[in-house]
Amino acid sequence: MFIFHLDHAASLPYFLEKTTFKGPIFMTLATKAIYKLLLSYYVKVSKVSVEDMLYDEQDILCSMDKIEVIDFHQTLEVNGIRFWCYTAGHVLGAAMFMVDIAGVRVIYTGDYSREEDRHLRPAEIPQFSPDICIIESTYGVQLHQPRNVREKRFTDVIHSTISQGGRVLIPAFALGRAQELLLILDEYWSNHHELHNIPIYYASPLAKRCMVVYQTYINSMNERIRNQFANLNAFDFKHISPLYSIENFNNLKCGDGKSEWSSEWIVKTTI
Repeated sequence: MFIFHLDHAASLPYFLEKTTFKGPIFMTLATKAIYKLLLSYYVKVSKVSVEDMLYDEQDILCSMDKIEVIDFHQTLEVNGIRFWCYTAGHVLGAAMFMVDIAGVRVIYTGDYSREEDRHLRPAEIPQFSPDICIIESTYGVQLHQPRNVREKRFTDVIHSTISQGGRVLIPAFALGRAQELLLILDEYWSNHHELHNIPIYYASPLAKRCMVVYQTYINSMNERIRNQFANLNAFDFKHISPLYSIENFNNLKCGDGKSEWSSEWIVKTTI
């Protein structure tokens, strides 16, 4: 049972193709769609020799055939063990699993978020109280500022930098974080006409490919995105374009036609 980013996903092809494990693997539809893109890109950009790679593209393709799909709230049973999953927030497709073993309920989840963001619903609260909880705890003892405060700090810094003729480069995860930042900035640009001549680019082939998945699974998004989709696709950005080639980076033009990118900024994404 499985959730991504790369730190959760990267060993799966090795686990399925190089070990004796024969059990079933379950993913939500969106997770399986992104899984292949994520791992294929990882193999492509890995800077190790072929001999040192734990698996290759063929192993990823073979592992896809062994992955079964589960929908949220769908109950399945394997060898007398019942389980179902809830929305975990965090990233598209992420799930937390409730596992019932002889009446003992175990909730298992990796990263999760109880805060609704620009495109995802928050993690659900299960209707059954678990007997055991196994949970990601990276930020378990930290307090974060309210989302609106963090967003304002983020956009204020960018606007101030641009107003002074500067530029901003933002390293961000290609999945989840990049889409969230792009939604925030596209809305901010729409509300500030003085920025309309300043182009925004995101530089990630992976993020561009995965954008198709985000556009496909609109029904997995929060109510705001679903309602908006009746009139327009929120991921069809008005003020943001993909950067197709890093080699052409210096040839990008600002709204005033200058080839210098003194007032541009880029979301630089990683896996």
